[in-house]
Amino acid sequence: MGLFNRRGDKGSKAAAVPTVEASGGSNAAGRDVVGSVAQHIDSAVVLPPEAYGPAADVPAPLMLRNIPRTAGFVGREETLGQLEAAFSTPGDVVIQAVHGLGGIGKSALAAHWAQRFTGNPRWWITADSKTAVDAGLAELGRALQPALTGMPEDFLIERAVQWLATHEDWLIVLDNVDHLDDIHSLLGRVTTGRFLITTRRATGWTGHAATLRLDVLSASEAVELFTRILSAPLDGAADVAALCAELGYLPLAVEQAASYCAETGTSPCAYLRMLTESPAQMFADTTEGGDAERTIAQIWRITLDRLTDTPLAGSILRILAWCASQGIPRTLLDDLAPAPALAKAIGRLMAYSMITDSGDGTLSVHRLVQALARTPDADDPHRRPADIDHAREQATDCLNSAFPHSIKAPEAWPRCRALLPHAQALAEHTPVERGTATAAYLFNRTGHFLLTQGKIALGAEHHHRAVADCVRVLGEDHPDTLGSRNNLAFAYRLAGDLGRAIPLYERTVADYVRVLGEDHPDTLGSRNNLAFAYRLAGDLGRAIPLYERTVADYVRVLGEDHTDTLTSRNNLALAHESAGDLGRAIPLHERSLADCVRVLGEDHPDTLTSRNNLATAYHSAGDLGRAIPLLERTLADRQRVLGEDHPDTLSSRNNLATAYGLAGDVGQAIPLLERSLADHVRVLGEDHPDTLSSRNNLAFAYHAAGDLGRAIPLLERTLADCVRVLGEDHPDTLSSRNNLAVAYKSTGDVGRAIPLYERTVADCVRVLGEDHPDTLTSRNNLATAYHSAGDLGRAIPLLERSLADCVRVLGEDHPATRNVRTNLDTARSH
Repeated sequence: MGLFNRRGDKGSKAAAVPTVEASGGSNAAGRDVVGSVAQHIDSAVVLPPEAYGPAADVPAPLMLRNIPRTAGFVGREETLGQLEAAFSTPGDVVIQAVHGLGGIGKSALAAHWAQRFTGNPRWWITADSKTAVDAGLAELGRALQPALTGMPEDFLIERAVQWLATHEDWLIVLDNVDHLDDIHSLLGRVTTGRFLITTRRATGWTGHAATLRLDVLSASEAVELFTRILSAPLDGAADVAALCAELGYLPLAVEQAASYCAETGTSPCAYLRMLTESPAQMFADTTEGGDAERTIAQIWRITLDRLTDTPLAGSILRILAWCASQGIPRTLLDDLAPAPALAKAIGRLMAYSMITDSGDGTLSVHRLVQALARTPDADDPHRRPADIDHAREQATDCLNSAFPHSIKAPEAWPRCRALLPHAQALAEHTPVERGTATAAYLFNRTGHFLLTQGKIALGAEHHHRAVADCVRVLGEDHPDTLGSRNNLAFAYRLAGDLGRAIPLYERTVADYVRVLGEDHPDTLGSRNNLAFAYRLAGDLGRAIPLYERTVADYVRVLGEDHTDTLTSRNNLALAHESAGDLGRAIPLHERSLADCVRVLGEDHPDTLTSRNNLATAYHSAGDLGRAIPLLERTLADRQRVLGEDHPDTLSSRNNLATAYGLAGDVGQAIPLLERSLADHVRVLGEDHPDTLSSRNNLAFAYHAAGDLGRAIPLLERTLADCVRVLGEDHPDTLSSRNNLAVAYKSTGDVGRAIPLYERTVADCVRVLGEDHPDTLTSRNNLATAYHSAGDLGRAIPLLERSLADCVRVLGEDHPATRNVRTNLDTARSH
């Protein structure tokens, strides 16, 4: 963190600002000391008189220090305060080790704090080797007693250690300690004073030093550091913030980027673009005159060089590079090596702060460490292209093996949620041309899980990627490619984008027929899905015949009692119900339920679904006397079999509450709907489509109870959420807009209701088509709003058109047709 102002000898840590300067070639930059009294006789060293006095009697020269300047230091107030508190303890020696990732700003923090220390001397020793430590101590010996300049190094080292052991109120900074053995003898002999150690090693300090882990800068500190280094008027503060975020607020990376921008005139936005396009070059680049050893690429290469005796450590780091930066389950790596070898490799990476154990069974890696570890560089033995490709394939295999293969049961969801960010990171960082069949299998499952959680747009992205990988690796006609395409069509359908779903389903059915044949189960399943999409589009003229054919084919190919046959028959019943043909729908639902009970048993989830569907059909027929008891039984069974929080249980509770409301029992309906909404929010989240539906139903119940003061704000919120989550054109958004218009109309506010109805009709026509049942309902509602406004000149013609359309599309006896006829008769009577 921060900038050292560098000058002096190549390889020095920083410019020194001593009162008594160290000699050239030392660990701290400086110049020769004057006043040496060393005498040489016949090549033998003659000790000057000063060498004979006790070190305890030698006073330190005034203001003896060689601490680097930190002109660009920012922030870190909390950590500085922790150091202040640690070193304020009087008496025995205090040894504090600040550890962290290379480039995290340990040395800058130590230098900044040392400048604030009031004791004397304050001495900086580079401590990355025993030789360097000895050189630094010898230099201290010279600085304490300039008359000893020219004495052998061993003598000067001993003199310095004796001096430290017999004095107090001094500070020694041991910078960049790698091996405790290099400083062990020094720490063991000194019992007073203060040692501040910086190190990448997070472990091994127990019994030797108190430790303090240094983390990255805060967002505001990183921006401040960047702007200080740039030291020029800056437009685009948001670009600086975005760049610092991409750099993970790592001080060295921020310093490197800001220096580059300052020297080259590159904007932060342009640097961010270059970082994305050419990461290897940007990680290694330094400015004119800059320290080539202090770049992101070089500083971590040095660390990995120290881990070459544990090759598995480098492999693990390259694998983790393809995951999200936090919350990586350690179990993800279980199959890489035997447990002892794995534990040793992870331990060494943690020891050098390359990864962090979060304490909850997960690991974290700084995002720039990951970016570097997955960026190939033929000149870096730790980042050879072949090794990085292999690591990506290993990461894919690990995630594919770990991600649950069945996601229907909520018990699997916590693991799915834990692994999802890592699958998303893999998709983001893996170019399409590098995708594999294994990746496609993984993205199919993650996409399906996202769809179940209401993350429809993101789920569609994963399915789209799965299709691309399958096509490239397996070919257009491979069964897995066809399955992936079917899944993508399903995602489009859930998004309400039937304009893309139906053509893709049609193509997939045709491809299945051509590749697998008319009677293959996957062909039948795809045909069933296409019929389902036709039904949702209101195209019952194509949906019902296709369902009827599919049911017949299932019976012929798989048999009457196959689960797919039962599902297809259930779907046919739903299609008849959508067409208003309850005379055929209800008997078919009743048969489906009987078959499910006989074949699958009373408690099978498909049996519970069939019972729920029969109850809703009774509900649609207005037979609440049969619907409500069946809904109550279904809810009780789902609670017992699936659990209180299963999505099917939540749906059952919502359906039962809605039935209570339609039966006029708002006293039971509203509390149950309020509970249902709370459960949906808790289990599925605020933005899940089922949560939005639950909120809509609660608002409807408030409306039915005459509590428009609660109904309208809830409907307004639901519409806004539908627009934000599902989009302007999703069928649920259109329904929500219609419901809000109904509520406005109920308050007599036709001035707000009519424009909203008009927009809804136009959107339904554009999105769903002229003949979709929702379009017909919306047009009827608009006509009744005109009626309420006294505008019979527009109401009656629109009702006449609505009636003709309902008769033509739904039939004379459909409930919607009867409702329009009643509205028309009422309007004409006025």
